[in-house]
Amino acid sequence: MKLISVVISGGAGTRLWPASRQSYPKPFLSLGGSPLLQQAIERGQACGADESLIVTNQDYLFLTREVIANLQDPPNARYILEPKGRNTGPAIALAAMVCAQTHGDDAVMLVLPADHLIPDTEAYVSCALEAARSALQGQLVVFGVQPSSPETGFGYIEVEQVSRTAQKALRFVEKPDATTAAQYLSTGRYYWNSGMFCFTAGTILQAFRDHSPEVIDAAERVMKSAQMTTQDTGSHKIQDHVLRFDAHAFSQQPDISIDYAVMERAQNVTMVPAKFAWSDVGAWPAVALAHTADASGNTFEADVVAVDTLNTHVQVDSHTPKIVATVGVHDLIIVDTPDALLVAHKDQAQRVKAIVDELKERKHESTQLHTKVHRPWGTYATLKEESGYKVKRITVKPGESLSLQYHHQRAEHWMVVQGIAIVQIGDKEHRTEVGQYHYIPVKEKHRLSNIGKNELVLIEVQCGAYLGEDDIVRLADIYGRS
Repeated sequence: MKLISVVISGGAGTRLWPASRQSYPKPFLSLGGSPLLQQAIERGQACGADESLIVTNQDYLFLTREVIANLQDPPNARYILEPKGRNTGPAIALAAMVCAQTHGDDAVMLVLPADHLIPDTEAYVSCALEAARSALQGQLVVFGVQPSSPETGFGYIEVEQVSRTAQKALRFVEKPDATTAAQYLSTGRYYWNSGMFCFTAGTILQAFRDHSPEVIDAAERVMKSAQMTTQDTGSHKIQDHVLRFDAHAFSQQPDISIDYAVMERAQNVTMVPAKFAWSDVGAWPAVALAHTADASGNTFEADVVAVDTLNTHVQVDSHTPKIVATVGVHDLIIVDTPDALLVAHKDQAQRVKAIVDELKERKHESTQLHTKVHRPWGTYATLKEESGYKVKRITVKPGESLSLQYHHQRAEHWMVVQGIAIVQIGDKEHRTEVGQYHYIPVKEKHRLSNIGKNELVLIEVQCGAYLGEDDIVRLADIYGRS
């Protein structure tokens, strides 16, 4: 049996704001000691998958490669890079086409969202291998989770009766209201839909043709625009393969979930009950439940002085540690980052998305970026910003370079404080060491490169009437962003 783990790594995780941002979403957050994406990849490896097919946004390729590079035993990796999200239906259709072309119709696809928390790997592997056996018999398998509460944030799967054995899925229903969810639990016939699936490439492709031909037709058109690149990842003796698509063709695909496209319509759907603890970490209360609570039900990821405090979760950015004091409060979520503070009642945690929507209306950068922003070449952090100027700390990894660029509305002052750089200004290059300084005028092309063996650290002072991140004109870029 050829088993491929198909990791769906998309979505902004808006209900986990301010920790999750558009540029650094939920799959890259660490919970339980490692990024959720890493845990998903390792889960597939534990089931026997020696290859990971990762479907993600093209902007997250460098973050994903960093996660894989940090694995003790990195898998062979293939990437399907989405110019924009088109939901799980098109994502899985494209993944199935790649699996079938590469390994044949009988290849078993274990579809894993990149943002789930499953502490018991051994129990998960047992269920996944059961699902794989059903997949080889022509079944479309979904993992169901026995509900512990009338949750309104999940879809549900109806079966004959809740049990510990696999059975036919009778009906898929979308996220219900609280009253309907309570009715589902009372019947003893419903599971939560985990969003995890297993099927062979040939079976799911045929299911698309039978039930959503418009999805597979659009995917075939997109595949005609595909461009494949291959990169040797170095010392681990593995390669990764990157599939990119024409943005216009990609956007013409239907925006539809795999549930709507196939699962709700097909008759050969088997539900395998999850015999393991599971969380989709969809909101802050789920994060709190992933931690060990103290005698008062509190979960603290911070230095907290708690007086008369019950069932409260406190989390503070590790790069800006501070003491948090709580007095006479209960059932709160308190999340502090350098540029944003969230205080919410646990019962209202799903409404954090409304905050993100409001901030988007205001065009506030806190929905997109952290104060420390990850880029393919390193990071930058905003240290201070007031009218007319901004101060940044820029780090560049050894051997990496920023794009050759210029700005319409700002000048920049650069001071190297660690490492050795090549600073290009206009057509001239300057070797620059610790303590040396350069001025870059408005509209002058420039580039920063790290030629040393250690991390390069530079302090940048921007001066101008407009200092937004969109005032960048890239002339050349080794990461394909120009």
